[in-house]
Amino acid sequence: MQPPQSKPQAGPRRFLPNLVRTTAFKLTAIYLVIFALFAGFVLGYVAWNAKRLLDDQIRQTIDAEIRGLAEQQRLGGIRRLINIIERRSRGPGASLYLVATPVGERLAGNVEALPPGALDRSGESEIEYARSSDALDRPGRALVRVFLLPAGFRLLVGRDLEERERLGVVIRRAGGWSLFLIFVLGCLASWFVSRRVLKRIDGMTETTQSIMAGDLRGRLAVSGSGDELDRLALALNAMLERIADLLLGMQQVSDNIAHDLKTPLTRLRNRAEEALRTAQSPDALRGALEGSIEEADNLIRVFNALLMIARLEAGRIDDSMVELDISEVVSSVAELYDPLAEEAGFSLETASAPGLRIGGNRELIGQALANLIDNALKYGRPTGEAAPVVRVAARPVAGGVELSVADRGAGIPEQDRVRVLERFVRLDRSRSKPGFGLGLALAAGVVRLHHGQLRLEDNEPGLRVVMFLPASAARPVDARAAVTPAGSTTAPNPAGLPAG
Repeated sequence: MQPPQSKPQAGPRRFLPNLVRTTAFKLTAIYLVIFALFAGFVLGYVAWNAKRLLDDQIRQTIDAEIRGLAEQQRLGGIRRLINIIERRSRGPGASLYLVATPVGERLAGNVEALPPGALDRSGESEIEYARSSDALDRPGRALVRVFLLPAGFRLLVGRDLEERERLGVVIRRAGGWSLFLIFVLGCLASWFVSRRVLKRIDGMTETTQSIMAGDLRGRLAVSGSGDELDRLALALNAMLERIADLLLGMQQVSDNIAHDLKTPLTRLRNRAEEALRTAQSPDALRGALEGSIEEADNLIRVFNALLMIARLEAGRIDDSMVELDISEVVSSVAELYDPLAEEAGFSLETASAPGLRIGGNRELIGQALANLIDNALKYGRPTGEAAPVVRVAARPVAGGVELSVADRGAGIPEQDRVRVLERFVRLDRSRSKPGFGLGLALAAGVVRLHHGQLRLEDNEPGLRVVMFLPASAARPVDARAAVTPAGSTTAPNPAGLPAG
């Protein structure tokens, strides 16, 4: 005996590692990283466009000022240009101005210090500068343009880039805080989602452990949200229901075999023992052996029926489903049983519409129909003055075909119509007749294999058994998914299986 499994200990030391290993946490973390990268890309794109826009505005301002100053120099000479530069340099928020000689000596402007060779290159550049010669003056960065004037003079006009730097700081700070908030909120969301999922998974694990311990009544909880975990729980619950039904059927079969097959086995042994003890001639021994063989054949047919029922319930029939003519099946089975019906004093009547074609297994359908007829011949004899008639009919209905076998016997009480579908179940009044109570259970498996239904109805008087077979049964089917508690019948003797 295995020792009982200890229940997993809950607590932070176990919960947090389990939380991190959950698929929900990993998916949320992946989404967080993707969203953070996307947010960083968006912020970077905004910062790049803002910088480009500011630079374009600065260039346009510088170009406009250079054109105006160059025009002033052309009209009034270098002296007029110097006066204008001096006046503009003293204004608040002024741009950067510098007028220098051909050798680089400063004539006017508000720039004192430039990198070496800055005035030697005409055109646009980004340089460091200082507005005064004081060493403590913090150098700035500017976008400038150098313009060559007549006689070799240099004109420098530029704008400080401090605003662009401040904008970059603001954007970087906003981006940092945004990514931080995304990370925090993402972690909280991951924790919440993973904790909720992990809680449900732990509940499922506890339920499965109790089921493995032997409690087959346990079922997985369904929250009702209709999510993937609910769908998984419903599928597993349906599987557990099927497993419980199969185990219950195995238990019932074992009990029935132990009780119902004990009598024929005992009878077989007693007959052989009596033959050994009392037989005085070869003819007596031969008769005893023939009786023993007959009893053995009956037992073999019982076990064959049990094997066939198990295969039908498990959906392991390998016979292919083909298109067949139900009218031909009815006529063939009726022709087979017509001599037996005449010998038993019955009139076997058939009424089948022509051209009834469905998809199915001919041998199994014929076996189920033959079992119905055999049962009707056994148990359908009228108790009054009514004529002993068994009527077999086939007619088209919406979505398929209905096969029916009706007799005028005592019938089956409504409260017993579900119970008689189980294996080895026989009503009290039928125990005096030969049979083992397997026919209805076997036929029920045949009907389920074809995704059909079998109903037991009152024939007033007698019993009417109806098999509905859908026209689409030719496709591959799973017999386990077509359980129909409405009814069932027996298997035909032509296949060597016992009737009900």
